[in-house]
Amino acid sequence: MKRDDNINNLFKKLEGNFDINAPNNGHENRFLEKLNQQSITVVANDTKKSNYWKPFLAVAASIVLCFSVFTVMQQQNVELQGLASVSPELSQTQSFFTTAIAQEIATIEAERSPETEDMINKAMQALEILEKDYQLLKIDLNESGNDKRVVYAMITNFQNRIDVLKNVLEHIEEVKNFKLNQNENNNTI
Repeated sequence: MKRDDNINNLFKKLEGNFDINAPNNGHENRFLEKLNQQSITVVANDTKKSNYWKPFLAVAASIVLCFSVFTVMQQQNVELQGLASVSPELSQTQSFFTTAIAQEIATIEAERSPETEDMINKAMQALEILEKDYQLLKIDLNESGNDKRVVYAMITNFQNRIDVLKNVLEHIEEVKNFKLNQNENNNTI
């Protein structure tokens, strides 16, 4: 009820301000004529433009999408080759080593400081050399028909990477301990 009172009060306030005069003769016809002219020209122009290029754009987008998906899948297949192509057990071995190496690298990167910068950079260079060797071993594996000597060399390559990373972590610990001992000596003097 209160809402109805508000509306009634509004109309009472606006009383006398409304335009109650009738429009000129033919006003409605002129208005409808102008409206029809505008809608015809606007609609006619839009339909001609959109009908031609939208299907081609949709087909082109579909082709690009399919090509992108195919390319990504091919790259993943190439990356998974190596020990994984020999047997499921060696696939698990490769996965284990890859995960362990990634964890060790993350640990080393967390320890990066001005004192360890040079040591870590040299270790990363050694890892790059071992990665290049591994890529050559993958080619040898494909050419040799899964020769066991190449498989052992690939596993040894992974072990060498882990050894490099562990040595760097040990050296980082030595640097940290030396720095800690030096700080303690400075504090006691």
